[in-house]
Amino acid sequence: MLDRRLYLHLVAWLGQWPAGPGLHVVRSYRRALPAWDGRLRPAIAVGDGHGTVLSVAPRHVPAVRALSAGSRRRLFAGLPATVDHPGWVCHEDVFRWTLAPAPLPDVGEWIAPTEPGLPRWLRLFDRDVLVVRDADGRYLAGAAIKRHDAHGHELAVGTVPAARGRGLARRLVARAARRVLDEGAVPTYRHDPANVASARVAQAAGFPDRGWRSFGVYPP
Repeated sequence: MLDRRLYLHLVAWLGQWPAGPGLHVVRSYRRALPAWDGRLRPAIAVGDGHGTVLSVAPRHVPAVRALSAGSRRRLFAGLPATVDHPGWVCHEDVFRWTLAPAPLPDVGEWIAPTEPGLPRWLRLFDRDVLVVRDADGRYLAGAAIKRHDAHGHELAVGTVPAARGRGLARRLVARAARRVLDEGAVPTYRHDPANVASARVAQAAGFPDRGWRSFGVYPP
């Protein structure tokens, strides 16, 4: 049985869940509103291996349904322009979630994203981020929480090249996932299917690959 938090997250985020077999284009007012970083996500889709829900703004539903009647390649190529963002990109991700993060030792500290020395991507967040610094206070790795809605929060993680191979990323993801669960939401994690390193981090942190995928239109 699907966890209720994940079900509520998908309903809130996409506008409808579950999906029957095939691809279902649904309408959601959220596609016309800023996302967690203040930018639009004009098309978002999640599939569980049996069916996929593709969420777009209500006015785009007829055109996207017509586009989706063709091949997947045609859909991906034409989706940005069909939702009025021709300069943006459409790409696919592995969609992972967990209710049991790996029991890895905690690492890092929760600090304000405005503190000096943090990379630009962490400054996009409006709440505390989880950061590992060396003895001299230099940034090594960080994780943050994309709070899509009250029921589902997506994790992001990054490390500097010199800090890779130490297991920091997986420990940060596991710790951030525990915080999300403490907040009453379900933690999710997405990555490019070709990103082997990110897949290993997710797996080690307790986010199995269940065959779920997502895709959408994103800022370049």
